[in-house]
Amino acid sequence: MTPLRFLLALAWLSPAAAQAFEPRFAFPVLGAEARPAVYDSYALPTAPWRPDGLPAVAVEGQVDRRAWRLDAPGASLLEVMAPLRDQLVAGGYEVLLDCEARACGGFDFRFNTEVLPEPGMHVDLNEFRFVSARRGGAAVSLMVSRSASAAFVQIITVGPVALRAPDVTPVPLTPVPQIAAGGGGAEPLDEGLPLALEDLVFDSGSAALAAGDYPSLALIAGWLRADASRRLILVGHTDLSGAMEANIALSKRRAAAVREALIRDHGIAPGRLSAEGAGPLAPRASNATEEGRQKNRRVEAVPAPT
Repeated sequence: MTPLRFLLALAWLSPAAAQAFEPRFAFPVLGAEARPAVYDSYALPTAPWRPDGLPAVAVEGQVDRRAWRLDAPGASLLEVMAPLRDQLVAGGYEVLLDCEARACGGFDFRFNTEVLPEPGMHVDLNEFRFVSARRGGAAVSLMVSRSASAAFVQIITVGPVALRAPDVTPVPLTPVPQIAAGGGGAEPLDEGLPLALEDLVFDSGSAALAAGDYPSLALIAGWLRADASRRLILVGHTDLSGAMEANIALSKRRAAAVREALIRDHGIAPGRLSAEGAGPLAPRASNATEEGRQKNRRVEAVPAPT
């Protein structure tokens, strides 16, 4: 254990550690986002995703959900995660699951566990780490990922008491990039960030892409043609209306329709595109309003490993 990690872990040997897990980071904090703590249940992942679902145990208590953006441009995800994992162990937690993106289950793991929406928490489908742990009735999950310029940490805690407010004043984070009918740039894809294709039109409840010229498709086709090694994952999303399985199936069919349009109308090789569906599992707005539901119904382009 490095001296820094040892000191961070030692800090959790104090009596305060018997209360709630409150992280100490090895890198400067640029911003934080916290959801109000509520008495709730949380599905704590206990093993990697498998074809019959994500193994998890339901834990009840004060559930606190928050995310941080760290100034760690040159750090590996393990350098960000390891001190936090050491704090858990020093605080008496038993680690249940410790995995990196592919070993966790990749796309399927990411979209079957709870993640705060962009821009508060960004998860690169190809580069993230996850840890879950328990201590008696308390539970903690850690997820670490990154963009080109920052590291992102999500921590969900369940315990008898809620955490205190973050020590850092939240700063504005860049919203999820969008492409409307007026156009936009593909720079977010260069950063490894998802790009929401806002100008796409689907009939209500349909997976058929309405006929028309879509600037978003021309833009991402140009991005792909600029570098033969580039690949994209097209991810469909829905709101929370309707049954879960039906929404996931619909979102994947819509992503597949976008994939077919790129192949048919823009000459993109099929092997450079894949289609997935997350259904309502990754909202970026509240499903309590029609405006929020409209924002949640979208297709995103996500850079894939080259």
